Amino acid sequence: MRRIATLLLAGTIAVFATVAYAENPMVGGAAMYANKNIVENAVNSKDHTTLVAAVKAAGLVETLQGAGPFTVFAPTNEAFAALPAGTVETLLKPENKDKLTKILTCHVIGAKAMGADVASMAKADGGTHKVKTVGGCELSLKADGGKVTVADENGNVANVTIADVEQSNGVIHVIDKVLLPKM
Repeated sequence: MRRIATLLLAGTIAVFATVAYAENPMVGGAAMYANKNIVENAVNSKDHTTLVAAVKAAGLVETLQGAGPFTVFAPTNEAFAALPAGTVETLLKPENKDKLTKILTCHVIGAKAMGADVASMAKADGGTHKVKTVGGCELSLKADGGKVTVADENGNVANVTIADVEQSNGVIHVIDKVLLPKM
C-alpha cells in the first residue's frame, strides 16, 4: 500500500512538473523552461540564432546567465535580417564590440516585467511607460487591446509576438524588430 501511495505521489509530482513547464510558450520550435536561465533557453530557439551569436560576440553570455532579474526583448532572426544589408555582419566584428554591446543592452531591463506588469505600468502612466535599459537607453512600453509594443529612442516600434517566457533569472518577450539606441 505504501509503495502504491509513493508511486501515485511521484506520478502526481511529475504531472504537476509537466504542467508547470507547459505554461511557458514554445519559442523557435523549442520548449522554454522556467528553471533555466536566459542563455540556456535562447540557445535552443531556432528563431534566435542571430541574437545568440550577437550575445556571444558582445561577451554578454555570463551577464545574461547571472542572477538578474532581467527582462529581455529578444529580436528574432527576421528582425535582424530586416536591418540594412551588412549591418549584422559589421556589428559582429571584434572592432564593433562596444557598439554591439550598446545595442544589445538596450534590449534589457534590470527587472522582471511580465506582460501584465507592462500593461499596468502603461495604464498608470496614461498609456505609455518609459523605462531605462541596462544600456542606458529609454524605451517606451505600450499596452493596448492585449498587444504590447516597445518603441526605441528613434521611434522604431517593435511588437511583442510572444510574451511572458519565464526564465530562472527573468523573462523574455520575443519582438519583431531590433531596437536601436541613439548613436
